[in-house]
Amino acid sequence: MELRIAGTVNDSIVDGPGIRFTIFVQGCPHNCKGCHNPQTHDFNGGTLTTTEELLEKIKGNPLLDGVTFSGGEPFCQAEALSVLGKEIRKLGLNIVTYTGYTFEKLYDDRAENHWQELLEVTDILIDGPFILEQKDWEIKFRGSSNQRYIDCRKSLAEGRVTEAEP
Repeated sequence: MELRIAGTVNDSIVDGPGIRFTIFVQGCPHNCKGCHNPQTHDFNGGTLTTTEELLEKIKGNPLLDGVTFSGGEPFCQAEALSVLGKEIRKLGLNIVTYTGYTFEKLYDDRAENHWQELLEVTDILIDGPFILEQKDWEIKFRGSSNQRYIDCRKSLAEGRVTEAEP
């Protein structure tokens, strides 16, 4: 399945716990002021790849603890990422997904656009738009203090946000 990406990082230590393969998807509707990755906003930018190609790269790094879906906005390509996520989980790796949407928005609209499937393969969801005025260098794996580090599986089971410790 095709996926439009801005790029990847083979061994990130800043996009979630442990050593991670990070996929930066291309395209974002949020356009947050001060965004760390503004080059990922254009839905026509980046390059096309396949979930199979990305999976082979992930399999090629035996040191990985997990994979991070970042952006851009991963939920704009939820179908392809959920397909990839199912294969990643078979490898025993965890998944962190960053989103500019809130968990509540994704949960309420989960039947649309394959959002449910992407939520189901996500272990940790980091939600909320980046807010420049709330930028905080002290919090782990987030850019602004409004963003939450969410146990996605528990939150889905309970139907409400359950935050986790990074």
